[in-house]
Amino acid sequence: MSFKKIIPGLSLSVAVAICGKLLALLLPKLGAATLAILLGILLGNTFFKQASLADGTKFSESRLLEYSVVLLGLTVTFQTIGQMGVKGLIFIMLLMTIVIVGAYLLGRKLGFNEKMALMMAGGNAVCGSSAIGAIAPAIEADDNQKGQIITLVNLLGTVMMLTLPFLGIHLFGGALFAKSALLGGTLQSVGQVVAGASLVNAETVKFSMLFKITRIIFLVVVVFVFEQKVRRDQLVTTKNAKKKFPIPWYVLGFLLACVVNSFLPLPAFFNQGAHFISSWFETIALAAIGLRLDFRKFLKEGPRFLIYGLSVGSLQTIAAVALIFLLHI
Repeated sequence: MSFKKIIPGLSLSVAVAICGKLLALLLPKLGAATLAILLGILLGNTFFKQASLADGTKFSESRLLEYSVVLLGLTVTFQTIGQMGVKGLIFIMLLMTIVIVGAYLLGRKLGFNEKMALMMAGGNAVCGSSAIGAIAPAIEADDNQKGQIITLVNLLGTVMMLTLPFLGIHLFGGALFAKSALLGGTLQSVGQVVAGASLVNAETVKFSMLFKITRIIFLVVVVFVFEQKVRRDQLVTTKNAKKKFPIPWYVLGFLLACVVNSFLPLPAFFNQGAHFISSWFETIALAAIGLRLDFRKFLKEGPRFLIYGLSVGSLQTIAAVALIFLLHI
């Protein structure tokens, strides 16, 4: 992808982010992140539908958000991660298991084939499109199936991203860990976790990401189990020679930055600078997510897809809330 192709969409994303920051001065309760994504949705579905913007908004949505996640590692230490505790780990493992089994069984019941049901299960349980991208080659799913499930997972994630923060505030009030567990344990992509948690506050973003990173680390296990299942069911025929490393690079970068911040006495400006740059990258990425959200896709996939998505989202939300109360998170 050439830099020239990135400039128009990147510039628009930056402009929308700046507008979000300025509007936040007038509407501080909504915050820059919320305003940036809402403004992006409005503009992206009205005035800025041009194909020439796609490369730049995609770069802003994916790369800038990945860089933001890595920089977030410089604001977190292992002591912070330790606050998630054994309960947090048990919560993630139980919730992922419920979502994988539930999404798979619902998919088969609704008439989706084995591979589509597995991709839906993994995409929702782990990390959205990134998980589907790692699972698809392992189970030899075709590109059309992969594209349909990625669309469905992203649509579901968008709906949950705009509703769960308010559900969390209503149910858990000022309980930081409970809200963070709800958002970091359920929302599909890293971008959706950051966007949803940003609707609450910066602390929720930090702790939601800890729950999210824990889910992503389990991607290695999910890919292995799914591959063994389809191989056992004789749905794959070849040993896949070209496999990508399942854990995304920015998760490893986050962990490395966290190690550095935990064991080396970094000057205060490192932490402050990382937080400032990460915040701007995050706002630009959220503006791009809004600009790329096409409401027409909601109508394209048909009722069966929408029923599947809403059913999995409901299961995921109910299970998360129940586990938070049961485990006293």
